[in-house]
Amino acid sequence: MRRTGLCARLLRDNRGSTAIEFAMLALPFAFLVFAILESCISFAGEEVMANATDNVARQLRTGQMSAATVTDTSLKQAICSQLQIIVAQNCPGLQVDLRQYASFAAAAQAGFNIQNGAIVLTGTSPATFTVAPGPSSSKNMLRVFYKWPVMTNFMATTMSNMGTGYTLHFASTTWQNEPFND
Repeated sequence: MRRTGLCARLLRDNRGSTAIEFAMLALPFAFLVFAILESCISFAGEEVMANATDNVARQLRTGQMSAATVTDTSLKQAICSQLQIIVAQNCPGLQVDLRQYASFAAAAQAGFNIQNGAIVLTGTSPATFTVAPGPSSSKNMLRVFYKWPVMTNFMATTMSNMGTGYTLHFASTTWQNEPFND
């Protein structure tokens, strides 16, 4: 039995099959490309922040940045000046914690959690962000936190660990100051 009519002609005609196949593959391909770009840019941002943290820690460790003159604002500015290539101006969402510890084991106890989109420090006293570098030969730890905005809406649900369209970038370094003059 042979089909006739409009339905039969559509079933026999395959001229638009390439366009239909492209349409079926274009959306998943675009999602994949955007996911790769979002992940790569986020990773690059975290690496730039880790380098900035190490650079500032080196200045503190060697006494180039005097512990007496380091404040929350000056420390954030020193880090932000190195981050501005990849983050928004004035580094909104940047938080720093710099403090002295009695030993490296005590510094290893310091941690943090994310609760309701906020960073909560654990294992430290006080449990608030502090900038209090130690003197010569002291053991110090610098922790830098940045709320990185997730740019693509469909990635916000999978990449966001702060519940508000942001993912937390974190860098930390622990050292013992050199014996410099205070």
